Amino acid sequence: MTDTATAPDSAPPARSYAKLAADESREDYSLRYAPHAFRRWGPGTVAGTALGGIAYLADFAIGASIVFAYGFTSGAAAILAAAAVIFLTGIPIARACATYGLDMDLVTRGAGFGYFGSTLTSLIYASFTFIFFALEGSIMAQAMHQAFGLPVEIGYLVTTLIVIPVVFRGMGALAKVQAWTQPVWLVGLALPFLVLAFEAPESWGAFTHFGGTEGAGAGFSWIGFGFGTGIALSLIAQIGEQADYLRFMPAKTAENGRRWNLAVLAAGPGWVVIGAAKQLGGAFLAFVALEAVGRTHALEPIAPQIEALRPWLGGLALPAAALFVIVSQIKINVTNAYSGSLSWSNFFSRVTHRHPGRVWYIFLNLGIALTLMELNMFAMLGKLLGFYSNVGIAWIVAVAADLVINKRLGLSPPYIEFKRAYLYAVNPAGFGAMVIASTVSILAFFGLFGTHAEAFSTFIAAGLSLVLCPLIAWATRGKYYLARPNVVNGPGVEVADITATHTCCVCETAYELPDIADCPAQAGPICSLCCSLDATCGDVCRKGSAAGAVVLPMPSVRRV
Repeated sequence: MTDTATAPDSAPPARSYAKLAADESREDYSLRYAPHAFRRWGPGTVAGTALGGIAYLADFAIGASIVFAYGFTSGAAAILAAAAVIFLTGIPIARACATYGLDMDLVTRGAGFGYFGSTLTSLIYASFTFIFFALEGSIMAQAMHQAFGLPVEIGYLVTTLIVIPVVFRGMGALAKVQAWTQPVWLVGLALPFLVLAFEAPESWGAFTHFGGTEGAGAGFSWIGFGFGTGIALSLIAQIGEQADYLRFMPAKTAENGRRWNLAVLAAGPGWVVIGAAKQLGGAFLAFVALEAVGRTHALEPIAPQIEALRPWLGGLALPAAALFVIVSQIKINVTNAYSGSLSWSNFFSRVTHRHPGRVWYIFLNLGIALTLMELNMFAMLGKLLGFYSNVGIAWIVAVAADLVINKRLGLSPPYIEFKRAYLYAVNPAGFGAMVIASTVSILAFFGLFGTHAEAFSTFIAAGLSLVLCPLIAWATRGKYYLARPNVVNGPGVEVADITATHTCCVCETAYELPDIADCPAQAGPICSLCCSLDATCGDVCRKGSAAGAVVLPMPSVRRV
C-alpha cells in the first residue's frame, strides 16, 4: 500500500493502494465490509462453497485419537458434547456474519472486544488456520508417500505449494474448486463405509465395545470424557472459516428468506454435524484397521481407507484412497490458507497501518504451516489441540454471549459496529472475559487445580467466558462498545440506504454506506480501510462530543 499519490496542489493527496490490494477480485474485501454489489452468489452457492471446505480428514485423525485414548463410550460422548457446544455457539455468529457482510475479525471487534482488542483474536484465528493447514498437509503428505513413495519432507512442500494459485485468486476460484471436487469427495467418503457394511458387518457392533489402546476400558469415564471433549473443541474456531464465506451471502429478502435461513444454518454451525459424523466414522475405520496396520498408522487416515477399500478394489485400493485423501486435503487447505491470509491482514493493518494486499500474507501463513509440518506436529496432535481449545473456546463463547445475551438485554448496540472511528481500542466486556477465562483454563489444563479441573479445562473456559462477558458489560454499563454515536449508518438507517455509496475523501473510491465513517480529521466521508491505515489523525474523532456531529454530505449519495 502506498500512502500518497500525485495530486493537485490545491487538494490533499489521495491514498492509492498497491496493485494487489486494489484488485477486489483477489482481495475479496479482506479488511472491510463485503458490499451487496459484490455478493453475487446465491445462498446455495455460498453454502456449498463453505461446506466444501470441511472435507478435511483431520476429523478422522482427531476422532480416532480420542476413541483410542479414552475408549468408545467416553470418546463418542465427548465428540457429541463438543459438537453440541460448537453448534450452539455457531448459530448467532453465522447469522451475524451473513447479515452484516463481515468476517469473524470484524464481528469480534464490535461484539465486545474493541478495535485493538480483536487483534489478539486475529492471532488466535491465524494460529488455527496454520495449525490445521499443517495437520491436513501432514495427512496429504502421508498419502503421497504411500501412493508414490514421495518422502514426506518433500510431500510437505508439495502440499504447501499446490494451494497457492487457487488461494491467490480469491472467492471466485475457491467456489469453482469446491464445486468441481465435491462429487469425487462424496464418493470417496461413503465408499469405505459401504464396503465394511457388506464385508465386515460385525465390526460395527464390536466398535461400540472398544476400550481404546491405552487401557481406558469400554465404560464411561468422566476424566476421559473431559479430556476428549477438550480435544474435539479445538475445532470451535472453524466457525471463523465458515464466516469467511458466509459474509458473501446475499441480502435476506421475503423471496429468499427460507433458503437464506437454511443456507446460513447449514454452512455456519451445520458444518459440525458432518464433522462429528466424520470423527466417529474416522474412529471406526481406524478401529477396523488397527490389527492390520498398528496404532500409529491407524491414526493416519490413508491407511484405514486402504484397508477398508481392499476387499472390493484389491490393488486399486491404494490409488483410490490416495485420490480421496489428496482431494479432501486440497479442499480444506485452500480454505485454511485463504482464511489465514484474511486474519494476518487484519492483524498487521492495525499494528503497522499498512496493507500491501491479502495475497502477500498467504506466504506468511504457509511458511509457518510448513515449518510445523517439518517439525512433525502430527505426533503431538492431542496435546496441541487440547491446549489450543482453551483459548479458542474462550474467544468464541465471549462473542456468542455478546450477540445472544448482551444485545438482547441492551448492554451492547443492537448492530455490529466494526469501524475504528466509532470503537474504543479495547472493550473489557469480551476481551476481558476471554483473557480471564483462557488464563484460568490454561492453568487448569496444566494441572494446577487437580486432575478433574485439568480434564474439564475447556468447560471452565466456556463457563467463565459465558458469565463474565455480560457481567462486565453490565458493570461498565456498556460504555466501551461505542466511543461516539454513529450518526451515519447506525440504528435507524433505512434498508434502502444500505446500498447507497459515498466516495471516500482519502482514496477517492465509492463504498457502500456501512463501510463509511464521518471523519472530522478529513472533514468528510472516509472508508473503513483508509480509517484503519491512518497513522497521523490521533483518533480526534473519538475525543469530545463535537466530533460526532460531522455529517456526510447527502448529495454525494448514489444508488447501486
